[in-house]
Amino acid sequence: MSPPVLQAQGLVKRYGHVVAMDDCDFELGAGEILAVIGDNGAGKSTLIKALSGAVIPDAGEIRLDGRTVAFQSPIEARRAGIETVYQNLALLPALSIVDNMFLGREIRSPGFIGKWLRRLDREEMRKVARKNLTELGLLTIQDIDQAVETLSGGQRQGVAVVRAVAFGSKVVIMDEPTAALGVREGRRVLDLIRQVRDRGLPIVLISHNMPHVFEVADRIHVHRLGKRIATLDPTDVDMSDAVAIMTGAIEPPPQDKPAL
Repeated sequence: MSPPVLQAQGLVKRYGHVVAMDDCDFELGAGEILAVIGDNGAGKSTLIKALSGAVIPDAGEIRLDGRTVAFQSPIEARRAGIETVYQNLALLPALSIVDNMFLGREIRSPGFIGKWLRRLDREEMRKVARKNLTELGLLTIQDIDQAVETLSGGQRQGVAVVRAVAFGSKVVIMDEPTAALGVREGRRVLDLIRQVRDRGLPIVLISHNMPHVFEVADRIHVHRLGKRIATLDPTDVDMSDAVAIMTGAIEPPPQDKPAL
């Protein structure tokens, strides 16, 4: 594996008597798609929230590009270059595609009217939005001023992914990106994920869809009982063995534990 872009060791998170993360480790290499799989309640969501700043671990260490970080909020993680595409997409349906792409990061007009009157440079925002949509092949969206609620499920997922890629300089995390999509739109999103990886951005893909995981993942992080129990190469194991390891039906293969 290439040197880790995002790495964690010994993460712990407790909610009273419930241990959501129990000495959890994680490594994401440069330019790879890392799938994170696990049964419901395994602690995947808590891990991803810790990496994206939504949860503060009780113990452990997170490093980004070899530098120790301690995010206190998702905004801090975003500023550091970690973007997350949540399962609910975090889009506002009544707003336009452009407004959603720049939500909270609007571009102001130059000079006095932008600085003091806070006027937005909508033309520049449209230009940047169209450029990013085109670069990732979302040419089916003709009017970037149309409301997001008028888009199909796949197009909405595409807008959320493009927004993440446009502002994520280090890592993109995707939570169940194909869960609510049909076969055709799910295929488009998988192609989009590959394009993002090909642009050099490493991706963390959380998914229950094992065929999709085995189709696009370079490595598979198996999560169980609050920790990583295995890292699998999808070319070395079959899907049924991965599921059996995930559920505890069979023991995981011996694992090398990289040091921070």
